[in-house]
Amino acid sequence: MTRRSEVVATADEIAATSARNHLREGEQWRNERYKWPKNLPPLTAEQQAISDDFMRRWLAALPKKYGAISRFNHHYPTRFLPQQAQFRTIEIGAGDGEHLAVEQLGRQDYHCIELRKNVADVLRRRFPSATTTIANCQDVLPYPDKYFDRALAIHVLEHLPRLPDAISELRRILRPGGILSIVIPCDPGLAYGLARKISAERMFKKLYEMPYDWLIRREHINSPAEILTLLRANFVEVDRAYFPSGIPVLNLNLVIGATFRKCLRS
Repeated sequence: MTRRSEVVATADEIAATSARNHLREGEQWRNERYKWPKNLPPLTAEQQAISDDFMRRWLAALPKKYGAISRFNHHYPTRFLPQQAQFRTIEIGAGDGEHLAVEQLGRQDYHCIELRKNVADVLRRRFPSATTTIANCQDVLPYPDKYFDRALAIHVLEHLPRLPDAISELRRILRPGGILSIVIPCDPGLAYGLARKISAERMFKKLYEMPYDWLIRREHINSPAEILTLLRANFVEVDRAYFPSGIPVLNLNLVIGATFRKCLRS
């Protein structure tokens, strides 16, 4: 018969081992900050299928269950528009077009960059007036220099292994004085980590009955500090907003909206 003291000791050993592994992973993660490209471990076929399925489910659930966050995500970029009556906008990582629903498409030539063909097909059906291009926003895009008046990246930059390449390309295709608006998660952050535990992580574990860590470590590979540092090196920051507290402290918020302008002499 196993004694209670042996069970407790075994549990303590497991907990200690888990804590050591977590610390090692955290230290490795910190050592990878401000280094690109980020190296991601390959996914098995099963993991890739689960990842694709969950992203589809999560994007569908977000506006229904977490409407306040979704409204900030998509309304923040509309606060900053070019002054001219008609202008050109490019949105990278446009997905199935959730953001386009809040845009005034009649006054702009709207272009979408989407990596996945099946998602781009949905986007084309939903918004035929927008120009949708299947491309990787980290590569050279099929547009001339200084072509766009405005660029958007809504929950995209945190995912990019070659983030500096994407930012350089946005800088190239924006005209001098052009606007770049972004929305990014406050991850890593205390409030975001707690909210994720009771939302996306809970949903994932219920659906697939497996750990969630392997997925999220591949998703949010760039921190807010990394993203904002690179952006400030290439653009002039003109606004920043924190949601939901409004207090400019990462740990007290879930998402950050920020807007930049390309220097007039660029």
